[in-house]
Amino acid sequence: MPQKVIAIDGPSASGKGTLAQRVADALGWRYLDSGALYRITALYARNRRTAWDNEAAVAALAQALPVEFVEGSVLLDGEDVSAAIRSEEIGMGASRVAALPAVRTALLQRQHAFLTEQGLVADGRDMGSVVFPDAVLKVFLTASPQVRAERRAKQIGVPLAGAGFERILADIEARDEADRNRTVAPLQKLPEAHLLDTSALTIEESVKKVLDWYREK
Repeated sequence: MPQKVIAIDGPSASGKGTLAQRVADALGWRYLDSGALYRITALYARNRRTAWDNEAAVAALAQALPVEFVEGSVLLDGEDVSAAIRSEEIGMGASRVAALPAVRTALLQRQHAFLTEQGLVADGRDMGSVVFPDAVLKVFLTASPQVRAERRAKQIGVPLAGAGFERILADIEARDEADRNRTVAPLQKLPEAHLLDTSALTIEESVKKVLDWYREK
């Protein structure tokens, strides 16, 4: 049976979070930012001086992750880490820990727990392929690396030219490469997923497109 889930997958900085949250709000459904769980795991490992490639140790931390999502904020051990987990460093760390099978297994049940009768909009990189394979709607969201880098730069207040911007663009391209080529749950567009390239779309246009696809089901 189809699950009452809209799964939105896509590369780094493609706008998955904003789109998924807006769609969830429009439908009155819950929202899951799966990437935040991997970012929190990477941050927690760094804080505990655990190497990101130490699979057993990172998986143990993920299993007992002291995280709470409260009114739009992310709390780790009671501390608001909403801004800290969005740094480029932690983003790369998230990509590295996400490639570890034991870590993905540890976080899988946490993600399943978000699904209720209310309905769920989940964003990530393997929502449609692994976490919610029976989602009623699957969307693969993308935009060009240049556009994604510009969006990320505006988000964190970096000029759209110069060394800072070039570093953001390089980080996005490096993460794309890592996510596509990891052996466990690689980033991919499923045949049944709707492709949504937002390079030239506003967030309102993107939200409408996803809602239209869902209502056509």
